[in-house]
Amino acid sequence: MAICCFPSPLKPMTPATPLTNLKPKRPDILRCNFSLPTITTTEPEPVFTSVRSFAPATVANLGPGFDFLGCAVDGLGDFVSLRVDPSVHPGELSISDISAPKKLSKNPLYNCAGIAAIATMKMLNIRSVGLSLSLEKGLPLGSGLGSSAASAAAAAVAVNELFGRKLEVKDLVLAGLESEAKVSGYHADNIAPAIMGGFVLIRSYDPLELMSLQFPVEKDLIFVLVSPDFEAPTKKMRAALPAEIGMPHHVWNCSQAGAFVASVLQGDLVGLGKALSSDKIVEPKRAPLIPGMEGVKKAALEAGAFGCTISGAGPTAVAVVDSEERGVEIGERMVETFWKEGKLKAVASVKRLDRVGARLVGSVPR
Repeated sequence: MAICCFPSPLKPMTPATPLTNLKPKRPDILRCNFSLPTITTTEPEPVFTSVRSFAPATVANLGPGFDFLGCAVDGLGDFVSLRVDPSVHPGELSISDISAPKKLSKNPLYNCAGIAAIATMKMLNIRSVGLSLSLEKGLPLGSGLGSSAASAAAAAVAVNELFGRKLEVKDLVLAGLESEAKVSGYHADNIAPAIMGGFVLIRSYDPLELMSLQFPVEKDLIFVLVSPDFEAPTKKMRAALPAEIGMPHHVWNCSQAGAFVASVLQGDLVGLGKALSSDKIVEPKRAPLIPGMEGVKKAALEAGAFGCTISGAGPTAVAVVDSEERGVEIGERMVETFWKEGKLKAVASVKRLDRVGARLVGSVPR
């Protein structure tokens, strides 16, 4: 399946057109109508024949920071391989292969990596070469670890690197947001840290303004991620949220989000954990939808975690500690509690902060 970002000699059609009605001689062509601007006035030439990129898992919300705070986690994520493909019509993208535990669409309009790649191609004004993309999923779907954002970030970075890194970070986030908007909503608290690494504050969405929050390099920050065998689709979990909130909860969450940001900048793990655990708006609505989550949070705190909350929309629970050994012990307690109180099998992983974000991990020069 190939997608055209620019006027094509073929008659455009809607995604709803049955594939059986298409002519077999050429790849299926679908018109994309992204509203993103073209950033480069002159079409860049590819500087590589192929590239391979990686984008990390992310933890969104971080307690009181619903839709405006997120961070990247080291050691987990998705890979994208991208190459110039003469068999793909110029200006188009084809998804050639997907390695994932669940079947994902190879139609780029219905694939997180495909949507972000097309958006990046449009920004770069790519018309003269066709591209073929391969996606390797390292993150499970609906896990609360930014699975869709990792695919989108890796794809956007791959396209940008293939053509000589012409776009700025904010452009790549906007390309990723095109993907996120179609999958789970227009929120950047996964895609921004997936691309930028570290902690990120989304100061504004219109216009998009991003702030990188530097956690001191000399401090240890360990994430305990416990993922139960339970799927929590982002759209479903967002639908559970209240349409309106009271002023007391608004004031409380604002103060806790401010405390969280200050704690990140100061490297204060105790303060960070306290703020992480303090959400009074989102977590109380979502936690009851994840069997055992409330008990898991309590078990993590009793075992010595500085803080614990739901990662993104869930169902993964995230706790913060200052050592890997302690993290392993707390993770075991959290896994036991998921089974004891929620009858859910779960797996724990202990990870550090990813300070780099999406990056090039391999390339073949022209």
